Amino acid sequence: MAITIQIPTALRGFTERKSEVAVEGQTVGAAINALAEAYPDLRQHLYQGENLRSFINIFVGDTNIRKLEGLDTKLAGGETVMLVPAIAGGAAAV
Repeated sequence: MAITIQIPTALRGFTERKSEVAVEGQTVGAAINALAEAYPDLRQHLYQGENLRSFINIFVGDTNIRKLEGLDTKLAGGETVMLVPAIAGGAAAV
């Protein structure tokens, strides 16, 4: 079943500048793995070893998969998955 993954600007350099990529997968984990297989240079930015990096947030609709079943969250055809890397920075208080 086709799933659309929305790619954040910071990671588009690894997906041929695409803002969305269609992949196949029945779970979030399968869909993210299919994305990483299609764009191997992206894998190191999503995974540390076999585990998804802790600063990568994934949403199905408006819900973070951490509040669902994580990477085992089931997907229906036509759903959109959004990758949102956590962003840190700013200036220290003076």
